[in-house]
Amino acid sequence: MADTMKPSRDISRLIEIMVALRTPVTGCPWDLEQTFESIAPYTIEEAYEVADAIERRDLADLKDELGDLLLQVVYHSRMAEEQGAFAFGDVVEAVTKKMIRRHPHVFGDGSARDPSAVKATWDQLKAEERAEKAAERLRLSGTNAAPPSGPVTLADIPTTLPALTRAIKLQHKAAKVGFDWPDLLPVFDKLKEEIQEFEEVALPLDPRGEGSRTTDDAPSGQLAERESEGAIKEEFGDILFVMANIARHLNIDPEAALRGANQKFVRRFAHIEATLAERGKTPSQSTLVEMDALWDDAKAREKS
Repeated sequence: MADTMKPSRDISRLIEIMVALRTPVTGCPWDLEQTFESIAPYTIEEAYEVADAIERRDLADLKDELGDLLLQVVYHSRMAEEQGAFAFGDVVEAVTKKMIRRHPHVFGDGSARDPSAVKATWDQLKAEERAEKAAERLRLSGTNAAPPSGPVTLADIPTTLPALTRAIKLQHKAAKVGFDWPDLLPVFDKLKEEIQEFEEVALPLDPRGEGSRTTDDAPSGQLAERESEGAIKEEFGDILFVMANIARHLNIDPEAALRGANQKFVRRFAHIEATLAERGKTPSQSTLVEMDALWDDAKAREKS
């Protein structure tokens, strides 16, 4: 097989490779033991690596990462085909059908030409498809029972999305039905409120803060401390949720913004390490004051 299998620009060759890898006895032992669940984390990881290549504007790397992501689609499709569910061709047919249907202004007699009208048409058709899919599931289940009750407006937002990304999508869906602040000012007011609430529960448990207390000081010992920690987590989540709302109002991708902040931190800390190394020291051998001064120096260098 290795002597005859050659690289190709045709997708069919990638499908053939995956079939060979998943063929019992002659295939790859590692690939043969994989399942949808075991491969899913790799799928997510590859999507992030695509985003990272785009962020770095590295088109050569983007080509490779897109290939890795495509491999994930072929992998899942092959496992589904082995179970008699669907094959790669069915995936392609489904997405082409969806794209043709959702672009009537290109492939049909629709007339929407500005982006807002196109987006409105897309959302309407997506809602119709969602209703059709729900009806199909009921038909296949062989029951006339009503679909399960729940938050219908938010039902199709995957729980596996990164939390900030999911927060944006949840808020966006709610805004479409009128549950939204009209402008940024009340959102910032809400942020200040949440920060105040966070301070009230967090500062007393700061082990290095002046207002901290020990477990013995707590009114109910360990139980009270656990409850306080739960409150801290909840209030911190509220702050992040409001920050996501601000990002949505400003059309900012919070994940991309945080990635940028992470990269900036790495860059500036690298300057601290390099400068200290020139002085024959490491960060652990330096004071916070010294490192903070080098941080400010890195920040000034970037600005200039």
